[in-house]
Amino acid sequence: MSTVNQSPKRLTSDAMSASLARADQRVTAAPLGHALVALAEQDERVLGLSADLAKYTDLHILRDALPERFYQIGMAEQALLGAAAGLAMEGFIPFASTYSVFATRRAYDFLCLDIAEANLNVNMVCALPGLTTGYGPSHQATEDIAILRGMPNLTIVDPADAVDIEQAVPQLAAHDGPTYMRVLRGKVPRVLDEYDYTFELGKAKLIRGGGEVLLISTGLMTERALEAAAALEEAGVDTAVLHVPTLKPLDEETIRRELGRDRLVLTCENHTIIGGLFDAIAHMLVRDGTVRRITPVGLPDEFLDAGALPTLADRYGVSTDKLVERVLGLRRSQDA
Repeated sequence: MSTVNQSPKRLTSDAMSASLARADQRVTAAPLGHALVALAEQDERVLGLSADLAKYTDLHILRDALPERFYQIGMAEQALLGAAAGLAMEGFIPFASTYSVFATRRAYDFLCLDIAEANLNVNMVCALPGLTTGYGPSHQATEDIAILRGMPNLTIVDPADAVDIEQAVPQLAAHDGPTYMRVLRGKVPRVLDEYDYTFELGKAKLIRGGGEVLLISTGLMTERALEAAAALEEAGVDTAVLHVPTLKPLDEETIRRELGRDRLVLTCENHTIIGGLFDAIAHMLVRDGTVRRITPVGLPDEFLDAGALPTLADRYGVSTDKLVERVLGLRRSQDA
């Protein structure tokens, strides 16, 4: 495992930290776990399953509140998905949780053939997506969306904050077919409730308007896009933010509408720039026969270093400061 050379100024989190909230932010602790408890109390079909990671995926909240509705499968991700498939076939609504890397890399065939081919209502809710841990490639799911986007019947959700997670859980349960949601765990920021926002499965939402720059974001990068837009406003750059929480199916109608205006456009994602949000939008434009420049902001096509998360976010260009720098640099290039 390689490591990043870290200066004392940058050492503000340890390598395994999965809580990205700042000390001054409004947060909700374990929003996934509490949302599942609330749903399970209303619907006796709702169950939780863990691959020995309940404490680290926030399913311990459901385990402790409703132990009869929780199954500990152990460190066997294939068995986790096989058990979830069997429960779904019997009419239950399972939420199966592990780390994103294990669900996608180790158990792909079981997700594909046991669950997706049968179009079962199994909901994979997986922690540590993208760059949310500094433990290096063994735990950084930087390519999970790319792995899964080609799977038929599967809906893919990348929530921005606790609001997204809380509102997504009952909609995933009600959805006809399998889902995969990248989960933020621990103390998760509350951001979107300040913008009159409501999560709708399959829909993108314009969170902030702006006439000069459009940031199309998904997952935790929406928070950074909003922070960047505020900083850019102080620099005199009017910046819009379009949040895309559902990556498959993509809300092409809304995205096309926002791309119809003459603005500098960047995509922002906590995922490799290959196979995620940027590629999905570029694919749409090619199918439409539309020529439009879009600049991707995301993780590089490489295995990432281990280290402190703030250091890594800066290194790979996905921090708020680096996003602002990228926009201003593109603006200068346009004006040159």
